[in-house]
Amino acid sequence: MSGTITKVSGPLVVAEGLADANVSDVVRVGSQRLIGEILNMTGDKASIQVYEETSGLGPGAVVETTGFPMSVELGPGMLDNIYDGIQRPLPAMREVSGDSISRGIDVPALDREKKWDFVPVAKVGDKLAGGDVLGTVQETSAILHKVMVPPGISGEVISIESGEHVVTDIIAVLKDDKGKEHQLAMLQRWPVRIARPYSKKYVPSRPMNSGQRIIDTLFPIAKGGTAAVPGPFGSGKTVVQHQLAKWSDVDIVIYIGCGERGNEMTDVLMEFPELKDPRNGEPLMKRTVLIANTSDMPVAAREASIYTGITIAEYFRDMGYDVAVLADSTSRWAEALREMSGRLEEMPGEEGYPAYLASRLSQFYERAGVVECLGSEDRQGSVTAIGAVSPPGGDLSEPVAQATMRIVKVFWALDSSLAYARHFPAINWLTSYSLYLDNLGAWYTEQFGEAYMANREKAMHILQEESELQEIVRLVGQDALSPADRLTMETAKMIREDFLQQNAFVDEDAYSAYAKQFRLLDMVLQYDALCRDALAKNADMNGLFAIEAREKIGRAKMADAATFEADYDAIAAQMKAEIDAVIAGGEEA
Repeated sequence: MSGTITKVSGPLVVAEGLADANVSDVVRVGSQRLIGEILNMTGDKASIQVYEETSGLGPGAVVETTGFPMSVELGPGMLDNIYDGIQRPLPAMREVSGDSISRGIDVPALDREKKWDFVPVAKVGDKLAGGDVLGTVQETSAILHKVMVPPGISGEVISIESGEHVVTDIIAVLKDDKGKEHQLAMLQRWPVRIARPYSKKYVPSRPMNSGQRIIDTLFPIAKGGTAAVPGPFGSGKTVVQHQLAKWSDVDIVIYIGCGERGNEMTDVLMEFPELKDPRNGEPLMKRTVLIANTSDMPVAAREASIYTGITIAEYFRDMGYDVAVLADSTSRWAEALREMSGRLEEMPGEEGYPAYLASRLSQFYERAGVVECLGSEDRQGSVTAIGAVSPPGGDLSEPVAQATMRIVKVFWALDSSLAYARHFPAINWLTSYSLYLDNLGAWYTEQFGEAYMANREKAMHILQEESELQEIVRLVGQDALSPADRLTMETAKMIREDFLQQNAFVDEDAYSAYAKQFRLLDMVLQYDALCRDALAKNADMNGLFAIEAREKIGRAKMADAATFEADYDAIAAQMKAEIDAVIAGGEEA
């Protein structure tokens, strides 16, 4: 079915004669067959957002509807790949059109020529339902791809083919209760705006280990949780996202570069093939899907890129994997919403954003979670959603930041003053929070005993006390503080510099396992406890601050795991001996 264009306004095209079309249908616009999606219908008039540059389009051009909603192709070949916002593979497009992307180019998301070795798990005669595993494909050296029966299809397996196949080959045939046969390939399609179904949703109860000490110890996120990383320009949002993508203990990472600078995506493409996964030694790209819709690409495609990423994540979740979706940034996505809303002449909300901004953000973050997957096999998977927020001027009172804060449960507030002081990650420990602490407390206690959460509480208390004491220091100077308060300032400095601050360019410090984090913080707090006992015995304050073990505590975070384990007890013993010596010296005096 086709219609004709009556109006073109940037990425918005209005066409008439499309009475049988539906909202969310994909259309082909003009002689170049540009890709678009119907946003709303009024009679036979359709408002269409076009995901490509519309210059040259004019009234009278033909619009053809495909009859299908905006969907992604799901199957082997997505990992170790890079897509644009509507899942067109950029490496394949480069082969077709060169370094500049041509308009109207139509390249399938999954390679139709590459053969995959399909190993059946089901056999003829098995009764399967949506979500059951038909067989497996070793997609990359790190990930085993499970080919599943699509949701909504069930029946008895009457044939299944092993061996090498392309994604469009029929690998199995199911006959349902009504006698209808369903031919299944490794390739599935799924509408991006509809969440994939699951059997049951659980409360997140396991932490996601990011290797970043301020995140894992002070403000943890659960697998299946939601988090926001807000901050002004230059405070390190993208760097935090990159660190999470590199080191998080998830099976698969979906990184969405939504409206950010192209050189940041280039950094990812240059770094990830060279970096090794700390768990299996494989290149990080082997478990990563990149979606690049940078600031110089069509603005309308930003809006689709978020949904494309979360749908791919749900597909891998349904296999039983833990997946992290990193969106950089949701502010640029919201700006695309605002632009399309303005061109549709909708009533604007606060700061020009559409009135439905908060509900659209909720739709994205609500697709995160820990679920029991469809199918008879007992599988659990999770999607963890982490979005960067780029408020103009770092103003957290603007609509996107405020709407995000109401939805997510972890808030890592980046601080430009910390970034300018070269303290990275530049997460402000006074304004950040995590609402998963109650859920995760049982896991920490089971792994490390009650000391882990007790140490976290004590460290937070010391940092908050330091903030209050800073006001006094600014007024009357540090010498006016009591020895106990001076010790609080020194301990807080050690927590900040020796524990929270990390150097991404030093391999041993870029990533910290939970056990190392626990012992590092424990050493600092041991020093604090021993010094407080010593001050009660009238020990010399300056002597306590000058012991050699303090320098060794500061250097301990740079040691590799084996050296750190060997040195831990030695440093603790040296620290106690030196403090005892200071106490003895004070008693003699």
